[in-house]
Amino acid sequence: MTTTPDFSPELIRRYDRRLPRYTSYPTAPHFSMDVDEERLAALVGDRGAADRPLSLYVHVPFCRSLCWYCGCATVISKSEEQRRSYMRLLRREIEHKAGLVDTEREVIQVHFGGGTPSDLPPDVLREIGEVLHSTFRVAPHAEEAIEIDPRDLTREHVRAMREAGFRRASIGVQDTQPRVQAAINRVQPFALVEQAFRWLREEGFESVNVDLIYGLPAQTEASIRETIQEVLTLSPSRLAVYGYAHVPGMRPAQRLLERYGIPGSEERLAMLGVIVGTLTDAGYEHIGMDHYARPDDELSVALREGTLQRNFQGYSTRGGADILGFGMSAISSIGRAYVAAPRTLDDWAQAVERDAFPAERWMVLSEDDLMRRRIIESIMCVGRPALDEVSEEFGVDPFETFARELEGLGDLEEDGLIERTPGGFRVTPRGRFLVRHVAARFDAWLEDDGRRYSAAI
Repeated sequence: MTTTPDFSPELIRRYDRRLPRYTSYPTAPHFSMDVDEERLAALVGDRGAADRPLSLYVHVPFCRSLCWYCGCATVISKSEEQRRSYMRLLRREIEHKAGLVDTEREVIQVHFGGGTPSDLPPDVLREIGEVLHSTFRVAPHAEEAIEIDPRDLTREHVRAMREAGFRRASIGVQDTQPRVQAAINRVQPFALVEQAFRWLREEGFESVNVDLIYGLPAQTEASIRETIQEVLTLSPSRLAVYGYAHVPGMRPAQRLLERYGIPGSEERLAMLGVIVGTLTDAGYEHIGMDHYARPDDELSVALREGTLQRNFQGYSTRGGADILGFGMSAISSIGRAYVAAPRTLDDWAQAVERDAFPAERWMVLSEDDLMRRRIIESIMCVGRPALDEVSEEFGVDPFETFARELEGLGDLEEDGLIERTPGGFRVTPRGRFLVRHVAARFDAWLEDDGRRYSAAI
């Protein structure tokens, strides 16, 4: 079985830092509150962007209970009326934004995240799907995916999702062991996961994936192996296995986990070795930082062909698209601008009701930001800095422009995390365990205050 590389305790201590996951660059903490609405409208309505496709993201914040590990933007509520009210506002936001962009642009991706998107009433799921498909030009080959919590899922929900256009589903499992589930306040019998898989496949979903988390309280190497092996009995198309981000300063509920003990860096690294070894031995390919896919899956094909992309939803095969976000806390990526919607339900609702583009924070990227974004994304996706692409796209000599960064990689080379190449360098198999450290060397915005980031091991 493949295992974690032999990292000494001293090396682990040296790399024991909190770093961004780089689902964007620059990362969200650096967005500005000083939103220029006139300039934003011009960027969103840029008709010169007609050659770029669109990716639509819908954030559904509602959950019936709080999982104590959660770092997402959520609203804890059991009210069906509140969910229907949210749908009415979503429809208004979709119609308003559709009036700003060229709706003839091809939509190649639709993603529902949360919160718990699957918790919406079935007729609401159908309605949102109908609104999106009637408003935008969704391509027949578009990837349409939704995140699912199996605990309150019904067969009718699954039918409604399929009728709304979804063909890919990601099931939130996190961990299958009862003692871990009790510690994180997410009790979820495995029979419910099996039932969700069966319903989704019977209703024609083409891909059913699993989300897991390692580094949770009460987890051990043995328990994480048991979880992986149990999940593998369902033959998921992909698995996303994320390291738990313990940021109680930002998510106070996470302090409740500390009474159970949070695994340290050495324990987390050992768990990661078990995960990589168990999944690769089972025939899954290790994609980027935290995804695993069957060899015939689109993600695996994209990795081999060098076309893998990374955006706010993680690794993706649908690159080069502007992201148009809808709902509370949703982030849009329009050309060279990021726009983040308000993070509270009331503030978002007020913006929608006055027919504004809900924008609490934003950032317009400089030329330097764009070049670094290209380099960091390539490191995170395919393990090389894409300096040749930067040269061609931006007309600069990247070896001169980023001479300081490239010359400062000596310690990473000595520790076996990278190997120099004529094109710059490549991340080694050993370095993939610490790939965020490699990407961070090109982050001009990175601050030492790591409280806002997750542990990089």
